[in-house]
Amino acid sequence: MPGWTTEELSRIDRTDELELASQRRDGTLGDPVTMWVVRDGDDLYVRSMHGRGGTWFRRTRTREAGHIHAGGVDKDVAFVVDPDEKLNDRIDNAYKSKYGRYGANIVGSVVNPGAREATIRLVPTA
Repeated sequence: MPGWTTEELSRIDRTDELELASQRRDGTLGDPVTMWVVRDGDDLYVRSMHGRGGTWFRRTRTREAGHIHAGGVDKDVAFVVDPDEKLNDRIDNAYKSKYGRYGANIVGSVVNPGAREATIRLVPTA
């Protein structure tokens, strides 16, 4: 699978929000959801603040594919759940660093145990 270009990573990392649309069973895209996105090395991650029970997270499990838009980048992606503890510690820190200005209560919604279980790596597919 192709990876992110340096330019794509930089552009998406500089944005606060990402639009994510998951594929339905018939292959069409659902309505996009706005969410925060963080970078870890050459990878991008999103989380469900409602954990694995969150509506949009469950939709990503249908076909494990969709489309994102952020920072002028439009890309088809695969959704890969990554429960690695060390990775999730780094993702917690990335969320705190990038979004800390919103306060601990808000950032806490994506750095709690339930949200950690719903960490998704966005893998470009085209």
